[in-house]
Amino acid sequence: MRPGEERPVEGGACAGVSELELRKLRAAERIDKAAERLGALSRAIWSEPELAYEEHRAHGVLTRFFECEPPAASWSVQPHYHLDTAFRAEWGPPGVGAAPRPLQLGFLCEYDALPGIGHACGHNLIAEVGAAAALGVKGALESLPGPPPPVKVIVLGTPAEEDGGGKIDLIEAGAFKNLDVVFMAHPSQENAAYLPDVAEHDVTVKYYGKASHAAAYPWEGVNALDAAVLAYNNLSVLRQQMKPTWRVHGIIKSGGVKPNIIPSYSELIYYFRAPSMKELPVLTQKAEDCFRAAALATGCTVEIKGGAHDYYNVLPNKSLWKAYIENGKKLGIEFISEDAMLNGSSGSTDFGNVTFVVPGIHPYFYIGSDALNHTEQYTEAAGSQEAQFYTLRTAKALAMTALDVIFKPELLQRIREDFKLKLQEEEFLNTVE
Repeated sequence: MRPGEERPVEGGACAGVSELELRKLRAAERIDKAAERLGALSRAIWSEPELAYEEHRAHGVLTRFFECEPPAASWSVQPHYHLDTAFRAEWGPPGVGAAPRPLQLGFLCEYDALPGIGHACGHNLIAEVGAAAALGVKGALESLPGPPPPVKVIVLGTPAEEDGGGKIDLIEAGAFKNLDVVFMAHPSQENAAYLPDVAEHDVTVKYYGKASHAAAYPWEGVNALDAAVLAYNNLSVLRQQMKPTWRVHGIIKSGGVKPNIIPSYSELIYYFRAPSMKELPVLTQKAEDCFRAAALATGCTVEIKGGAHDYYNVLPNKSLWKAYIENGKKLGIEFISEDAMLNGSSGSTDFGNVTFVVPGIHPYFYIGSDALNHTEQYTEAAGSQEAQFYTLRTAKALAMTALDVIFKPELLQRIREDFKLKLQEEEFLNTVE
């Protein structure tokens, strides 16, 4: 069957079912067949949480999963793909690679944890969803007779989402250059095809003063802790003039060593968030003025250093998430309303940067618990057996949506048009190759 055709299947129990719908059934069956292996993969990652760029065990578990996926050597695996704990696994039907250029679909896995509370954001389930959806698409394309379409299924292991931005490192290394559409899904408390993940910039602020005896001659000191406290209060006052959609939050990481020594050094870490990359620099400038004002008031010197990467806002792709909702509903997924989806609150992710270079979808899915992300209760939920049903159901919906992209060229065209339109709205079109 060529892309765009929906030839009905004649005879038997599947009579009247289009070949595309039959392939979707095969994708779901393939995921169910691998459920035990997929659950073991998730549990192995969950049971030994690792921080950003240090996910060596998770990386090994995932690469071995694809290297051993039957039939033997069906996936081409690059275990240290541009980053030590990143990987790339690729599969294509025999003969794919010659003209015409194959459609390249990417499925992303995350697997880093949070300090102290492990997989409280459920990245073990993100890894499982990405792997499962890729297996489902592969199984669907292998299942039926006739020449398969020119498609490559690519799984990217993307470390360091919680801190550092591994996807941004991979973008800069060219890992996303030839991908046409990318897919991943994130655990949450609800099912949403899209949530407005926002742009984020983080800074480390260091104040340098002068130590002195706090009781005998405090006037000889320059108090760096005073500067940190003033900066904290300056930002608290700024909140009155902040837009409701802006977020500023931070900590005082260092504020001295002993009460009777005037602190000569203090350090703060802050995150700034805004709905778009257009607004983020405005908020950042206001906040940095607050930091500098505190230095001026106390006589300290200040050093303001931004993080290695800014996280971009996730660009919505309406054609893509509508297809996902349609497929999800067939599986019994109950989605929040579009109004709740577009006006909901969320965090930030380096997947946002991906959506500025290739069309993508980043839905959220319920895992059987009302616990909130980044809590100990969510860590427990992410490792539960109950979460497996919801995780694999989401993987099936992603795989079915990917099959729509493959076999419905008009959908792929709309996805590309949506992508360009959103880039134009962000005034980013000229910066993306």
